[in-house]
Amino acid sequence: MSKLPQIKTSIFTVMSKMATEYKAINLSQGFPNFAIDPRLSDTVARLAKENVHQYLPMSGYPPLLNKIAVLVLKSYHRNLHPETEILVTAGATQAIFTTITALVHSNEEVILLDPSYDSYEAPVLLCNAKPVRVALNDDYTPNWERIEKAFSSNTKMIITNNPHNPTGKIWTDDDFVALETLLQKYPKVIVLSDEVYEYITFEQNHISVHSREKLQNRSVVIASFGKSFHITGWKVGYLVAPENLMLEIKKVHQFMIFSVNSISQVAISEYLDVVEVSKLGSFYQEKRDYFRKLLQNSRFEVLPCEGTYFQVVSYASISNENDIDFCKRLIVEHGVAAIPLSSFYGDAKDEKRIRFCFAKDNKTLEEAAKRLCGV
Repeated sequence: MSKLPQIKTSIFTVMSKMATEYKAINLSQGFPNFAIDPRLSDTVARLAKENVHQYLPMSGYPPLLNKIAVLVLKSYHRNLHPETEILVTAGATQAIFTTITALVHSNEEVILLDPSYDSYEAPVLLCNAKPVRVALNDDYTPNWERIEKAFSSNTKMIITNNPHNPTGKIWTDDDFVALETLLQKYPKVIVLSDEVYEYITFEQNHISVHSREKLQNRSVVIASFGKSFHITGWKVGYLVAPENLMLEIKKVHQFMIFSVNSISQVAISEYLDVVEVSKLGSFYQEKRDYFRKLLQNSRFEVLPCEGTYFQVVSYASISNENDIDFCKRLIVEHGVAAIPLSSFYGDAKDEKRIRFCFAKDNKTLEEAAKRLCGV
């Protein structure tokens, strides 16, 4: 008998497979198609010939842990103890899975804010716990009245995602004040803060849980080098948590993977000495603006995008099809792959909206937009 009978093959796998089969431009899955920084690839080439190919410590490569602490301090003015509050993980998804598995118990409840990343639900179910899905407002801001009503004495965790995948929405200071006020009533609830797109923001600055003193000691913050440095295939991320939570998380981590790929950790550690993460936002803002401009003459309604490298559009004026069928037809008839937003909802809510990834070179964006303008 299946432990996850209601879980199907990920929509990302489905759409990427179709994109390959029909030789479509893949704007569905969230990965860049341009070369990584040559400073990073040159570092890897050099390290491949050095003695960095054996197990590293379970928590992570010590110099990398120290540099993550420096990065967090520089970005958010938070002091961390590298040995006890930072854990290098095999990507952000493993960090999320490990955290939930370690901290959530049977029959407890976890608040998910829909639309939400599909990797949140499965580990909750595997813990024999209950995912409680709460819809965001129509503009994808948190509905705090609705969220508070979803809390109960069984609530163990709330998962937040900021900047938000799939919509690109960014939380405001008022949102954090609302969360802090709510959690005062539930002192045992843990925050799992998914911040993998923390450095990809545009007009508004990202506000991190790292900078919220009232949340730091009850939160696990998830980060991704794959998203920040265009190296999604390396699957290297990290999480930050207070020592009491980290002790439990490491108990699971050590038996799940023990340690993360060694050469990747050493390479990223060296790369952090030369890279400026603060420039990442402007890099992707140019791509966002260019892609939006290219779509001006299309029939799609281009919705606001405040962060991430995803652009949501509405096709309501084009078709009455459900969003999954529309995305499949978009691949077959027009050669462009996207992700239907209904896949991010527990109730498969269909708003006639789809998500494109604009982390592509300009030639790819131009050809994709040309095809989309013909829809």
